[in-house]
Amino acid sequence: MEGLKTQREVNGLFELTESARENLKNNEYYNDDLAPTKLKERTWGTYHIAALWIGMSVCIPTYMMASGLMAAGLSWWQAIFNIALANLIILIPMQLNSHAGTKYGIPYPVFARLSFGVKGAHIASITRAIVAAGWFGIQSWIGGGAINAVIGIISPSWADWNLGIWIAFFLFWGCNVWIAYRGAETIKFMEAWGAPILGVLSLGLLIWAVSAVGSVDKGIGDVLRAQATYTPGKFWSVFLPGLTANIAFWSTLSLNIPDFSRYAKTQKDQFRGQLLGLPTTMALFAFVGVFVTGATGLVYGEFIWDPVVVISKIGNPFVAVLGAIGIIIATLTTNIAANVVAPANGISNLNPKKISYKMGTLITGLAGVAIMPWKLLSSAGAYIFGWLGTYGLFLGPLAGMYIADYYIFRKKTIDLNGLFKGKDGRYWYKNGFNMKAIWVWIISAILPLLGKVVPSLTFFADNGWIIGFLIALFLYPVFMKSDSTSLISDKEFSDMTE
Repeated sequence: MEGLKTQREVNGLFELTESARENLKNNEYYNDDLAPTKLKERTWGTYHIAALWIGMSVCIPTYMMASGLMAAGLSWWQAIFNIALANLIILIPMQLNSHAGTKYGIPYPVFARLSFGVKGAHIASITRAIVAAGWFGIQSWIGGGAINAVIGIISPSWADWNLGIWIAFFLFWGCNVWIAYRGAETIKFMEAWGAPILGVLSLGLLIWAVSAVGSVDKGIGDVLRAQATYTPGKFWSVFLPGLTANIAFWSTLSLNIPDFSRYAKTQKDQFRGQLLGLPTTMALFAFVGVFVTGATGLVYGEFIWDPVVVISKIGNPFVAVLGAIGIIIATLTTNIAANVVAPANGISNLNPKKISYKMGTLITGLAGVAIMPWKLLSSAGAYIFGWLGTYGLFLGPLAGMYIADYYIFRKKTIDLNGLFKGKDGRYWYKNGFNMKAIWVWIISAILPLLGKVVPSLTFFADNGWIIGFLIALFLYPVFMKSDSTSLISDKEFSDMTE
């Protein structure tokens, strides 16, 4: 019967039928922002996905991670290897979780309903939203610092004004909120144009570093000969926490990547775009970070891991202004895509009928200020081992659960219409919550969290993301083995698809 046809399939991609959309209009768990993208709305090709990752990866936190590892004691090549390994690891769940977004057009909060339940998804999506809001604040503070540096170069009296940094911060913050408010197509446009600009600016930063070391009668070899400074026998105590922090760096996007892959034209586009855009850009820009940081050690007598400080020390006003503009662009392209879309969708998911994506964007902006990013960036240790290292312990289990749910338990078969229904839908579980998923998440995070407070268990904290991921990947199918209400038989799937 026609009434049963709730989803439509074309070349392996699915969308809601128009009749299903119309029937869901008044449903409390549905709005146009959370609805699966229509096939005609999936316009992002390989270049757009790659440009998205270039725009997000060429950012100051990437730079600060590499140089921060050097400040913690690693040599330049150890820092690069740490970052490259971490990004190859995180690319696996990134690609796996992208599949559902492209195949079914669903954003992250709706994707989370599969495993956590229609209401339980709030737990997972808001956990991701809080992290993103923190990142939003961090990036806004960095971008504001760059603006403050530019104005300070032009007007020295501004540099001496204590309120200058706060005005610059809120100026940059407002710019981010305004662009994000305009939606996905504006983000796509910004990333597509920003990617090549960032490539040129990265090259310019390297040229400055080579020129700067040359001015003190040093060369490239002198920068690359910089040795590790960690205490003998303490290599792993620096390397492993750094690896966990680097994995955590993009572990957020490995969860909410459906927010972007839902716009991809095909699975091949999203796969190739991410493969080309993420690991290569992270490794290359990490090298820029460690090389420039190494150069500052020779030129200024100290390793400066904050590029905004480096720019403020450049004597040539023209070069300094260009560098600061580069930081502003890099921060803008990263911040909006990586740190606004997820919380805006997550907040909208709390009450789809009253909270739109745009309202979620405004709330995210306010949360980014409330989290006080200036405290998170007070030192390399607070940034790497505090902020990054801790939140990754909560996100690893989520990534493992989603992969186990979508691939092992559901065999990539989803009832799109059921994701937006309440008590009548197959993803309601008990009172809207799948307690089995919640227990798996809690159990999977116990060992890594204990490692934070029990000295003899620090190994589990140092490798917390991977350990939590693997435990959840194994436990989730075991816990869900007896559940059959949320599964779809081949006949049911055939009956609901046209």
